[in-house]
Amino acid sequence: MDSLIKKLSKQAIDLSGKSKKELERTCWMIVHEYKHGAMPTEYDIREIDEELYLQVLSMAQEMI
Repeated sequence: MDSLIKKLSKQAIDLSGKSKKELERTCWMIVHEYKHGAMPTEYDIREIDEELYLQVLSMAQEMI
């Protein structure tokens, strides 16, 4: 599980680029893609795994 969290966290950091203010949003998008197989669309309201999201966000914040 730790390797999955690290992988998703790295993807979120890469997606946010230089804008670390976008990290929460990009973590959500990466977890959404992991769960549903596609990035969210503008009005996508499908649920994600909240616990996984928080773990990915925490790891990403530690990595930057």
